[in-house]
Parts: sequence; C-alpha cells; structure tokens
Amino acid sequence: QPLFTPGLRSVAELFEKKNYELRIAGGAVRDLLSGMTPQDIDFATTATPAEMKEMFTSAGVRLINNKGEKHGTITARLHEQNFEITTLRIDVVTDGRHAEVEFTTDWEKDAERRDLTVNSMFLGLDGMLYDFFNGYEDLKNKKIRFVGKATERIQEDYLRILRYFRFYGRIAEKPGDHEPSTLQAIKENAKGLAGISGERIWVELKKILLGNHVNHLVRLMYELDIAQYIGLPLDGSLEEFD
Repeated sequence: QPLFTPGLRSVAELFEKKNYELRIAGGAVRDLLSGMTPQDIDFATTATPAEMKEMFTSAGVRLINNKGEKHGTITARLHEQNFEITTLRIDVVTDGRHAEVEFTTDWEKDAERRDLTVNSMFLGLDGMLYDFFNGYEDLKNKKIRFVGKATERIQEDYLRILRYFRFYGRIAEKPGDHEPSTLQAIKENAKGLAGISGERIWVELKKILLGNHVNHLVRLMYELDIAQYIGLPLDGSLEEFD
C-alpha cells in the first residue's frame, strides 16, 4: 500500500489549510529510512487536541473514540483508514511508568523525550527529514543509543531498558556493540523494571526473543542483573541458547 493514500492526502490538506504542521513520527520514519514498509504510521503535529477536534468535526470527519486524548492523541478516520495524530509534548512529571505531559510546538523538545535516537526523527510530507539527535547516522551505522543521557531516558520509563534490547536485536549488525556507559546505566536502573506490569514486560521480551542476537542479549540480561526483575529464573540455564 502506498504511503500517500487518498486518506493521507485529505488529512494533509486539512492541516495545511489551518497552517498546522504535520509530520510522520518515530518508528515509521525509522522503518521508511531502512527501506521497510511501516506497519503503523504515527503522526505528530503542532495542533492541540482541541484544535484537531474542531478542525476534523468542522470538516465532517469521523473521530474514533479512544482514550489517547489526554496524552494528546486524536484518531481520525478518512477513506477507510485510521490516522493517529499526536500533539507535540513535553514530559512534565514521570514516575518510571507514566508521564504527565504538556503540549508544545517545539519539535526538538518532543524528540528529546523519545527513547532512542533511531526513534526520535520526524519526516515532513514533502520528504524533509528532521533529525535532532543524529538518529539517521546511528541507523546507517546500526548503532542503538538513547536520546541524550541514558539514565534520564530510562528513569522516565524503565521499560525502555527492554526496548533498548529489542531494537538492538532488530538493528545492530553484531552482538556486543554496546556503549559501556549505556550498559552501566541499564545495570544501575534494572530494579525499576520490578514496577512494570508483567504484560508490558512480556510484549517486549517476546519481541527480543524473536529478534537477532538472542543468545547474546539474554546472557547480557543476566550479567546486568535484569533477569530477576522480568520473570526469568535467577539460576536459569542458558545452554539452550548456545
């Protein structure tokens, strides 16, 4: 399916009329730059949820009722396609699981709150790439790094520890190509995973086990004292991974 569907063209026209900026965000940008077709495309905008609701409602566009609005996400349905569009955000308060957000029109501030550099890029509908943290460079070099300081990103949401491993298994070319400071930050914050629900942990763990470098990554989780916090046995036998 082409990226520029009739639905996306209609959405883009509405935003353009109102002078709201609209860009493809995060994982979809990473996939497109890797030559892959994204499964889901998330959009980011300078428009607030209230402005989006007003704009879509006036145009007679159907809105899908979901709970994303307080986090800034509106889902509109056009031409048999759902479009999930989120207002640019800054995290005001984080507790390691959830964040309280406030809206912004600053693209760099929004990129700063994302987990990994490869997931922090935006792509304009005109093909212009907005990359504040060298995500494209890291993607080309198959490097997985946190945006800014690893410790800060992890403490905003401890699940990011597992997301780091998941994307390492998906993007990195060889095992063992980690920055020592990143592994140190992970080890020091591993305990935070104890506060994350088993369901969220399993979603990430399953993807890690389906990716590359599984043997290396599972051993690393034991070395960094993560295993005990994600439901793996303390004395687990790793022979099967060889």
